[in-house]
Amino acid sequence: MLAMSASYQGRMKLNPHALLSVVFLIFLFTNTSATRAEGRAAPPFTARLINIEAAANTTFTYNTQLHNTAPMARIYQLSASIPPGWNLSFKVEGVQVTSLNIDSGKTQDITVEINPAVEVKPGKYTIPVLAMTGTDSLKLQLEAVVKGTYSVILTTPTGRLSDDLTEGKRKEIQLLVKNTGTITLDNLDLSGQTPPQWEASFVPSTITRLEPGKDAAVTATLHVPDKTIAGDYVTTFSVKNNSTSSNAAFRMTVKTSVLTGWMGVLVILLALGTVYYLIRKYGRR
Repeated sequence: MLAMSASYQGRMKLNPHALLSVVFLIFLFTNTSATRAEGRAAPPFTARLINIEAAANTTFTYNTQLHNTAPMARIYQLSASIPPGWNLSFKVEGVQVTSLNIDSGKTQDITVEINPAVEVKPGKYTIPVLAMTGTDSLKLQLEAVVKGTYSVILTTPTGRLSDDLTEGKRKEIQLLVKNTGTITLDNLDLSGQTPPQWEASFVPSTITRLEPGKDAAVTATLHVPDKTIAGDYVTTFSVKNNSTSSNAAFRMTVKTSVLTGWMGVLVILLALGTVYYLIRKYGRR
Protein backbone atom coordinates (compact mmCIF):
# COMPACT_ATOMS: atom_id res chain seq x y z
CA MET A 1 0.00 0.00 0.00
CA LEU A 2 2.92 2.31 0.81
CA ALA A 3 4.40 1.42 -2.52
CA MET A 4 1.16 2.33 -4.35
CA SER A 5 0.98 5.66 -2.56
CA ALA A 6 4.52 6.52 -3.47
CA SER A 7 3.89 5.52 -7.07
CA TYR A 8 0.73 7.68 -7.22
CA GLN A 9 2.52 10.68 -5.76
CA GLY A 10 5.28 10.22 -8.28
CA ARG A 11 2.81 10.27 -11.18
CA MET A 12 1.19 13.44 -9.85
CA LYS A 13 4.53 15.20 -9.66
CA LEU A 14 5.38 14.09 -13.15
CA ASN A 15 2.10 15.45 -14.70
CA PRO A 16 2.41 19.30 -14.99
CA HIS A 17 -0.42 19.50 -17.53
CA ALA A 18 -2.97 18.62 -14.86
CA LEU A 19 -1.67 21.41 -12.57
CA LEU A 20 -1.88 23.94 -15.41
CA SER A 21 -5.44 22.89 -16.17
CA VAL A 22 -6.47 23.36 -12.54
CA VAL A 23 -4.84 26.80 -12.38
CA PHE A 24 -6.55 27.85 -15.65
CA LEU A 25 -9.94 26.71 -14.44
CA ILE A 26 -9.55 28.64 -11.17
CA PHE A 27 -8.52 31.79 -13.07
CA LEU A 28 -11.40 31.43 -15.53
CA PHE A 29 -13.93 30.94 -12.74
CA THR A 30 -12.63 33.93 -10.77
CA ASN A 31 -12.60 36.23 -13.82
CA THR A 32 -16.11 35.15 -14.86
CA SER A 33 -17.51 35.78 -11.36
CA ALA A 34 -15.93 39.24 -11.26
CA THR A 35 -17.34 40.07 -14.69
CA ARG A 36 -20.82 38.98 -13.65
CA ALA A 37 -20.61 40.99 -10.43
CA GLU A 38 -19.49 44.05 -12.39
CA GLY A 39 -22.37 43.56 -14.84
CA ARG A 40 -24.85 43.45 -11.97
CA ALA A 41 -23.56 46.72 -10.49
CA ALA A 42 -26.06 49.54 -11.03
CA PRO A 43 -24.88 52.61 -12.98
CA PRO A 44 -24.42 55.75 -10.84
CA PHE A 45 -27.07 57.85 -12.70
CA THR A 46 -30.39 56.13 -13.47
CA ALA A 47 -34.09 56.82 -14.03
CA ARG A 48 -37.09 54.66 -13.26
CA LEU A 49 -38.60 55.63 -16.61
CA ILE A 50 -36.49 57.22 -19.34
CA ASN A 51 -39.31 57.37 -21.91
CA ILE A 52 -42.58 59.20 -21.17
CA GLU A 53 -45.42 59.89 -23.61
CA ALA A 54 -47.79 62.77 -22.85
CA ALA A 55 -49.53 65.81 -24.31
CA ALA A 56 -47.51 68.91 -25.17
CA ASN A 57 -49.25 71.09 -22.58
CA THR A 58 -48.49 68.75 -19.66
CA THR A 59 -45.38 68.34 -17.52
CA PHE A 60 -43.07 65.39 -18.24
CA THR A 61 -41.87 64.18 -14.82
CA TYR A 62 -38.91 61.78 -14.48
CA ASN A 63 -37.78 60.21 -11.20
CA THR A 64 -33.99 59.77 -11.27
CA GLN A 65 -31.36 58.55 -8.79
CA LEU A 66 -27.78 59.79 -8.51
CA HIS A 67 -25.33 57.55 -6.61
CA ASN A 68 -21.93 58.73 -5.33
CA THR A 69 -19.50 55.83 -5.77
CA ALA A 70 -16.42 57.87 -4.75
CA PRO A 71 -14.76 57.38 -1.33
CA MET A 72 -15.53 61.01 -0.42
CA ALA A 73 -18.46 63.47 -0.61
CA ARG A 74 -18.96 65.15 -3.97
CA ILE A 75 -20.80 68.20 -5.30
CA TYR A 76 -22.67 67.53 -8.56
CA GLN A 77 -23.65 70.28 -11.02
CA LEU A 78 -26.88 69.45 -12.87
CA SER A 79 -27.61 70.55 -16.43
CA ALA A 80 -29.51 69.45 -19.52
CA SER A 81 -29.78 70.21 -23.21
CA ILE A 82 -33.37 71.03 -24.24
CA PRO A 83 -34.96 72.32 -27.49
CA PRO A 84 -35.61 76.08 -27.82
CA GLY A 85 -38.69 77.26 -25.91
CA TRP A 86 -38.71 74.29 -23.53
CA ASN A 87 -38.32 74.57 -19.75
CA LEU A 88 -36.55 72.10 -17.44
CA SER A 89 -36.02 72.05 -13.67
CA PHE A 90 -34.36 69.74 -11.14
CA LYS A 91 -36.07 69.24 -7.79
CA VAL A 92 -34.93 67.53 -4.57
CA GLU A 93 -37.70 66.99 -2.02
CA GLY A 94 -39.84 69.55 -3.86
CA VAL A 95 -37.15 72.27 -3.86
CA GLN A 96 -35.67 73.41 -7.19
CA VAL A 97 -31.87 72.96 -7.35
CA THR A 98 -29.01 73.26 -9.83
CA SER A 99 -26.40 71.39 -7.75
CA LEU A 100 -26.27 69.11 -4.72
CA ASN A 101 -23.79 67.54 -2.29
CA ILE A 102 -23.92 63.74 -1.92
CA ASP A 103 -21.97 61.83 0.72
CA SER A 104 -19.81 58.85 -0.19
CA GLY A 105 -21.86 55.74 -0.94
CA LYS A 106 -25.17 57.64 -0.74
CA THR A 107 -27.95 57.91 -3.35
CA GLN A 108 -30.07 61.01 -3.93
CA ASP A 109 -33.50 61.05 -5.60
CA ILE A 110 -33.84 63.86 -8.15
CA THR A 111 -37.07 64.82 -9.94
CA VAL A 112 -36.64 66.18 -13.46
CA GLU A 113 -39.60 68.22 -14.75
CA ILE A 114 -39.77 69.14 -18.44
CA ASN A 115 -42.34 71.43 -20.09
CA PRO A 116 -42.33 71.48 -23.92
CA ALA A 117 -42.74 74.68 -25.90
CA VAL A 118 -46.27 75.88 -26.64
CA GLU A 119 -46.01 75.32 -30.40
CA VAL A 120 -44.08 72.04 -30.21
CA LYS A 121 -44.79 69.49 -32.93
CA PRO A 122 -45.68 65.89 -32.04
CA GLY A 123 -42.69 63.59 -32.06
CA LYS A 124 -39.93 61.99 -30.01
CA TYR A 125 -37.37 64.28 -28.34
CA THR A 126 -34.14 63.20 -26.64
CA ILE A 127 -33.09 65.19 -23.56
CA PRO A 128 -29.44 64.63 -22.44
CA VAL A 129 -29.07 65.26 -18.68
CA LEU A 130 -25.64 65.73 -17.08
CA ALA A 131 -24.37 65.47 -13.50
CA MET A 132 -20.83 66.90 -13.40
CA THR A 133 -18.34 66.76 -10.52
CA GLY A 134 -14.77 67.82 -11.08
CA THR A 135 -13.55 66.16 -14.25
CA ASP A 136 -16.19 63.39 -14.09
CA SER A 137 -19.44 63.64 -16.03
CA LEU A 138 -22.42 61.31 -15.63
CA LYS A 139 -24.91 61.31 -18.50
CA LEU A 140 -28.52 60.20 -18.66
CA GLN A 141 -30.62 60.15 -21.83
CA LEU A 142 -34.30 60.99 -21.27
CA GLU A 143 -36.95 60.72 -23.96
CA ALA A 144 -40.12 62.83 -24.25
CA VAL A 145 -42.71 61.60 -26.72
CA VAL A 146 -45.06 64.52 -27.47
CA LYS A 147 -48.35 63.29 -28.85
CA GLY A 148 -50.23 66.61 -29.23
CA THR A 149 -52.18 69.07 -27.05
CA TYR A 150 -55.29 69.02 -24.88
CA SER A 151 -57.42 72.15 -25.25
CA VAL A 152 -61.13 72.95 -24.94
CA ILE A 153 -63.17 76.18 -25.12
CA LEU A 154 -66.67 76.80 -23.76
CA THR A 155 -68.60 79.59 -25.47
CA THR A 156 -71.90 80.27 -27.28
CA PRO A 157 -72.76 80.00 -30.99
CA THR A 158 -72.80 83.82 -31.24
CA GLY A 159 -70.05 84.52 -28.72
CA ARG A 160 -72.45 86.50 -26.53
CA LEU A 161 -71.97 85.98 -22.80
CA SER A 162 -74.95 87.85 -21.38
CA ASP A 163 -78.72 87.41 -21.31
CA ASP A 164 -81.95 88.47 -19.62
CA LEU A 165 -83.99 86.44 -17.14
CA THR A 166 -87.34 86.85 -15.46
CA GLU A 167 -87.63 86.01 -11.78
CA GLY A 168 -89.52 82.79 -11.12
CA LYS A 169 -88.97 81.56 -14.69
CA ARG A 170 -86.66 79.17 -16.58
CA LYS A 171 -84.24 80.26 -19.27
CA GLU A 172 -82.51 78.08 -21.87
CA ILE A 173 -79.02 79.13 -22.97
CA GLN A 174 -77.29 77.56 -25.95
CA LEU A 175 -73.62 76.68 -25.31
CA LEU A 176 -70.88 75.43 -27.62
CA VAL A 177 -67.98 73.16 -26.56
CA LYS A 178 -65.01 73.22 -28.96
CA ASN A 179 -62.01 70.87 -29.05
CA THR A 180 -59.23 73.29 -30.02
CA GLY A 181 -56.41 70.80 -29.34
CA THR A 182 -54.93 67.97 -31.41
CA ILE A 183 -56.00 65.05 -29.17
CA THR A 184 -59.46 63.53 -28.81
CA LEU A 185 -61.20 64.57 -25.58
CA ASP A 186 -63.19 61.99 -23.61
CA ASN A 187 -65.79 62.36 -20.84
CA LEU A 188 -66.20 66.13 -20.73
CA ASP A 189 -68.46 67.09 -17.82
CA LEU A 190 -70.61 70.25 -17.75
CA SER A 191 -71.34 72.14 -14.52
CA GLY A 192 -72.45 75.58 -13.36
CA GLN A 193 -71.73 77.89 -10.44
CA THR A 194 -74.88 79.93 -9.87
CA PRO A 195 -76.11 82.52 -7.35
CA PRO A 196 -77.71 81.09 -4.17
CA GLN A 197 -80.95 79.14 -4.71
CA TRP A 198 -80.60 79.23 -8.49
CA GLU A 199 -80.56 75.95 -10.37
CA ALA A 200 -78.63 74.92 -13.50
CA SER A 201 -78.99 71.77 -15.63
CA PHE A 202 -77.37 70.66 -18.89
CA VAL A 203 -78.40 68.53 -21.86
CA PRO A 204 -76.20 66.62 -22.37
CA SER A 205 -74.43 66.82 -19.01
CA THR A 206 -71.46 64.78 -20.33
CA ILE A 207 -69.84 64.72 -23.76
CA THR A 208 -68.50 61.20 -24.17
CA ARG A 209 -66.09 61.90 -27.03
CA LEU A 210 -65.05 65.02 -28.95
CA GLU A 211 -62.63 64.79 -31.87
CA PRO A 212 -60.00 67.50 -32.57
CA GLY A 213 -61.46 70.48 -34.44
CA LYS A 214 -65.03 69.42 -33.67
CA ASP A 215 -67.66 71.08 -31.47
CA ALA A 216 -70.73 69.95 -29.55
CA ALA A 217 -73.92 71.84 -28.75
CA VAL A 218 -75.13 71.91 -25.14
CA THR A 219 -78.33 73.41 -23.74
CA ALA A 220 -78.05 74.95 -20.28
CA THR A 221 -81.27 75.68 -18.38
CA LEU A 222 -81.30 78.23 -15.56
CA HIS A 223 -84.14 78.42 -13.05
CA VAL A 224 -84.44 81.71 -11.19
CA PRO A 225 -86.42 81.46 -7.93
CA ASP A 226 -89.46 83.64 -7.19
CA LYS A 227 -88.97 87.03 -5.56
CA THR A 228 -85.43 87.37 -6.88
CA ILE A 229 -84.40 91.02 -6.68
CA ALA A 230 -83.98 92.63 -10.07
CA GLY A 231 -80.37 93.26 -11.07
CA ASP A 232 -77.26 91.75 -12.63
CA TYR A 233 -75.95 88.34 -11.54
CA VAL A 234 -72.97 86.24 -12.66
CA THR A 235 -73.26 82.55 -13.51
CA THR A 236 -70.13 80.58 -14.44
CA PHE A 237 -70.46 77.56 -16.71
CA SER A 238 -67.61 75.01 -16.83
CA VAL A 239 -66.53 72.07 -18.95
CA LYS A 240 -63.67 69.78 -17.93
CA ASN A 241 -62.13 66.33 -17.88
CA ASN A 242 -58.91 64.95 -16.40
CA SER A 243 -56.75 66.70 -19.03
CA THR A 244 -58.20 70.15 -19.68
CA SER A 245 -60.96 72.59 -18.71
CA SER A 246 -62.63 75.85 -19.71
CA ASN A 247 -64.91 78.37 -17.96
CA ALA A 248 -67.35 80.95 -19.29
CA ALA A 249 -68.75 83.71 -17.04
CA PHE A 250 -72.26 84.92 -18.02
CA ARG A 251 -73.83 88.19 -16.88
CA MET A 252 -77.49 87.49 -16.24
CA THR A 253 -79.89 90.42 -15.86
CA VAL A 254 -82.97 89.53 -13.77
CA LYS A 255 -86.19 91.41 -14.42
CA THR A 256 -89.44 91.28 -12.50
CA SER A 257 -92.46 89.73 -14.18
CA VAL A 258 -95.33 91.84 -15.57
CA LEU A 259 -97.74 90.35 -13.04
CA THR A 260 -95.45 91.29 -10.19
CA GLY A 261 -95.24 94.84 -11.52
CA TRP A 262 -99.01 95.23 -11.77
CA MET A 263 -99.45 93.76 -8.31
CA GLY A 264 -97.05 96.35 -6.99
CA VAL A 265 -98.99 99.13 -8.68
CA LEU A 266 -102.24 97.70 -7.29
CA VAL A 267 -100.84 97.61 -3.75
CA ILE A 268 -99.75 101.23 -4.06
CA LEU A 269 -103.18 102.30 -5.36
CA LEU A 270 -104.92 100.43 -2.55
CA ALA A 271 -102.69 102.10 0.01
CA LEU A 272 -103.38 105.54 -1.45
CA GLY A 273 -107.11 104.80 -1.56
CA THR A 274 -107.10 103.69 2.07
CA VAL A 275 -105.32 106.86 3.16
CA TYR A 276 -107.75 109.00 1.16
CA TYR A 277 -110.75 107.21 2.69
CA LEU A 278 -109.43 107.66 6.22
CA ILE A 279 -108.80 111.35 5.63
CA ARG A 280 -112.30 111.85 4.22
CA LYS A 281 -113.91 109.93 7.03
CA TYR A 282 -112.05 111.18 10.07
CA GLY A 283 -110.72 114.44 8.80
CA ARG A 284 -114.12 116.21 9.24
CA ARG A 285 -114.44 115.32 12.94
